[in-house]
This record gives sequence, C-alpha cells and structure tokens, in this order.
Amino acid sequence: QVDVVESGGGSVQSGGTLKLSCRVTGLADSRICVGWVRQSPGKEREVVAVIDSDDWTDYADSVKTRFTISQNDARNTIDLQMNSLQSEDTAMYLCAVGKLGGLLGCGYYFRFPKAFDYWGQGTEVTVSS
Repeated sequence: QVDVVESGGGSVQSGGTLKLSCRVTGLADSRICVGWVRQSPGKEREVVAVIDSDDWTDYADSVKTRFTISQNDARNTIDLQMNSLQSEDTAMYLCAVGKLGGLLGCGYYFRFPKAFDYWGQGTEVTVSS
C-alpha cells in the first residue's frame, strides 16, 4: 500500500515562510516524480513544483523565485520550502507521486497533474495580508 502524507501547513502573514513535507512510503518503484500541487476554491489544481529521482526540478512561474523543492537521500521525503508567501499562495497543498518509465518524464506530470498515480490528503496553507 502506497501512502502519501503531507505536513507543515499553517497560517502565516504575507512575506512569511513555511516548509511543507511529503512522506512517501510503500512504493517499490525507485524512479518516481513527486509534485506539489495546490488547489484553491474555484480554481483548477496548479502544479507548483516537481522533482524526480535524479533531482530534476521544475516550478510554476508564479513561485519560481520563492519556492524550493528538495528531497532526502532516501527519496522518501520531499520538502517544499516556501518563502515570501503572498495571499495568492493560499490553498490546499497536495503531494502527488507519479511513476516514471520509458518516455514518461516528470515534465509530463508537471503539464498533466491528473496523471499522477498517488495523492495525499493535503495540507492547508493560509497567507494573510
């Protein structure tokens, strides 16, 4: 059984920082793509950052200079460091995992988040101005 569990959400003031963590267990595949995806009421899910097993990363333009995605050596904990938070960053943040293979790279999941294979329940981030 694959489990994806997020932690670290909370409420901060504009300009503040938060660090989210995603713990992935039960996955036999060593080559995966992990993404942080956010969902706001009335908006479509937006991929904010992805990282693959080779530490390749990509970011949404809206967060590129403020957020950093990273993972531990065991590749089972993926963090999202969020700096200079703005009210527009308020959302439910979900961690998602996709299997890699063949021509299927992390960039595919970045463009098509519905393709992720496993999802966590999410952690809420609220930024007040």
